[in-house]
Amino acid sequence: MKLVILDRDGTINHERDDYIKSPEEWVPLPGAIEAIARLNHAGWHVVVATNQSGIGRGLFDMAAMNAMHAKMHQMLARHGGRVDAVFFCPHMPEDQCTCRKPQPGLFKMIGERFNVSLDEVPMVGDLPRDVLAAQSVGCEPHLVRTGQAAAMTDVELVDLRRQVPGLTIHPDLSAFADFLILRDRAAHGEDGPVATHMGEFS
Repeated sequence: MKLVILDRDGTINHERDDYIKSPEEWVPLPGAIEAIARLNHAGWHVVVATNQSGIGRGLFDMAAMNAMHAKMHQMLARHGGRVDAVFFCPHMPEDQCTCRKPQPGLFKMIGERFNVSLDEVPMVGDLPRDVLAAQSVGCEPHLVRTGQAAAMTDVELVDLRRQVPGLTIHPDLSAFADFLILRDRAAHGEDGPVATHMGEFS
């Protein structure tokens, strides 16, 4: 099973300082929906792991979050794509739960649900806590320079790479998808263009 784990806010959709509280506020980043569909078409199962402390803070409820994800699923369906499951942590930092990234709880749930080892499963997000959580369970860590990572300095990126050996950094989710698809094709001896744009920060 080819499994890939995605963060949500800042990776798939735009972030908001006041939290995303409704389907109207859930707006995909350019090319993100198409990127997930391309991964699906290349045989990847996509799941989302996301911190959603807005629930614990009382800013929105489960019905609102389900409506956001219904919008995401509908947009994906138009491109022939899908997300198999969304795993979320509703807790606030002070709750000290084991499922809020950078803790590994969400990832362990994913491994149990799909009955797979997470060793070298690609995971991508826009925050250090995403890649630190990925690293803690043996996932292959990737960072996209969208969301909060767009504001990270070169010094901060170098420091993060020191903390997370093997970290690969991409401009956005589209570039990440192109990277995975091209690498997978090369591993299987397949040729042919895939990427519209891809790259790694160096």
